Amino acid sequence: MYVFGDSLVDVGNNKYLALSILQADFPHNGVDYPGRIATGRFSNGKNSADFLAEKLGLSTAPPYLSQPNDVFVKGVNFASGGAGIFNATNDDVLKQTIPLPFQLGYFSLVHQRLVKKLGTANAQEHLSKSLFPIIIGSNDIINFSKSRNTPQQFVNLMVSSLKEVLKGLYGLGARKFLTVGTAPIGCAPKQRFRNPSNECNEEVNSLSKKYNQGLQTMLQDLKSEHKDLHYSYLDAYGIITNFIDNPSTYGFNETKVACCGLGRLRAAVPCTPVSYYCSNRSNYIFWDIYHPTQATAHTLIDILFNGSHATPITVQQLIAI
Repeated sequence: MYVFGDSLVDVGNNKYLALSILQADFPHNGVDYPGRIATGRFSNGKNSADFLAEKLGLSTAPPYLSQPNDVFVKGVNFASGGAGIFNATNDDVLKQTIPLPFQLGYFSLVHQRLVKKLGTANAQEHLSKSLFPIIIGSNDIINFSKSRNTPQQFVNLMVSSLKEVLKGLYGLGARKFLTVGTAPIGCAPKQRFRNPSNECNEEVNSLSKKYNQGLQTMLQDLKSEHKDLHYSYLDAYGIITNFIDNPSTYGFNETKVACCGLGRLRAAVPCTPVSYYCSNRSNYIFWDIYHPTQATAHTLIDILFNGSHATPITVQQLIAI
């Protein structure tokens, strides 16, 4: 697996960004991770990248920045907390994150090393069988208020920018993409906190839905342009909405409050070593102001593998191609 994305699948890259304040390598993050260590995952334990690897019988792909000169024949994770499709997302003043175009740049270096080690034909064969999960877009949407574009213009830019990155990956040998739509971000504790009634921010949710529609159309277009490109799109919006609307079905009972934080909805202050954190973490959908708990990530990947909410083919079908 060659993983691209943001904090939902970052397995520790941001730890190596010396100037970044977008970090999770401190308690109470990792309280449920083996050894109770904070690994740089924005979670109380494992995240979606870990559970996806487990389902595929693979070890979790290591963070690229932990060993940037490796060949990564067994895969690597480029994801970075705070990253967006756009270079400018979360990049105020200091180098806070690794935006998606930079992740593509790192992959091109890995591609060169793979070709050198395996030979051109074998490297192509290797990459054509590998899975390329792409989980990104949430941070761009959260930062929309800084944009001068209309919502539709903004979404169109997100989609066209992502298409260029996917074409870049295709040009470097990627053929199987697992693309994950953005969730109902407006229902995250931080967004609810901005509403005195604790309700979801429907403007943010509307932007997320618009983006997901554009993303699906773009993927169909890309597939028609490149017949040997295959993808599975996961409707994370629908899945997380189900968790929020029917929590008991999935083993949850707290849909609004963050497990770790302080203040109303535990969203006034983010998860830090001085924050409160809940004891019944598997009952919570949200770990902190934006990120899912380990239980939520696990259930999401289970649903992905039971075949529902994935189109036009399931992940199993994608892998089997």
